[in-house]
Amino acid sequence: MRRIHAIVLSLLLLSLSACALLPDRDPLNINVVGFDPLPSQDMEVRFAVKIRVQNPNDTAIDYNGVALDLSVNGQPLASGVSDQSGSIARFSETVLSVPVSVSAFSVLRQTLGLSQTQTLNNLPYVLRGKLAGGLFGTKRFTDSGKLSLPGSTAGTW
Repeated sequence: MRRIHAIVLSLLLLSLSACALLPDRDPLNINVVGFDPLPSQDMEVRFAVKIRVQNPNDTAIDYNGVALDLSVNGQPLASGVSDQSGSIARFSETVLSVPVSVSAFSVLRQTLGLSQTQTLNNLPYVLRGKLAGGLFGTKRFTDSGKLSLPGSTAGTW
């Protein structure tokens, strides 16, 4: 019995020391830089969300998939995935384009959520996502801000 406890304790200590060996990385800097329309089907709207991903670390970040969830005005609006893969070099940046879908129900929910006096200017958004990178390499990120929809009087997306 003591031998089992010693083995379990040894494995626990080894796993804790392994975590200490992992490099301490700064979080990625993510910014939404654009929206491009894509062909849609039936009752859905599709567009490509362009995000700028900056790697402020001294090692490259490899990824093999991207997932995004976009909320606007506090309500879920769109989600999408892409199986693209690549690497973001150390102290470098890249722009990724991820196709997302908006269902008719999401559009209806957004429409009902807007008050009569609210315009399409400066709607708050939150973009959550991840760059898949294996067991310990997945990087989660969040970006938030305000956007103006096409047809509004002040600015564009």
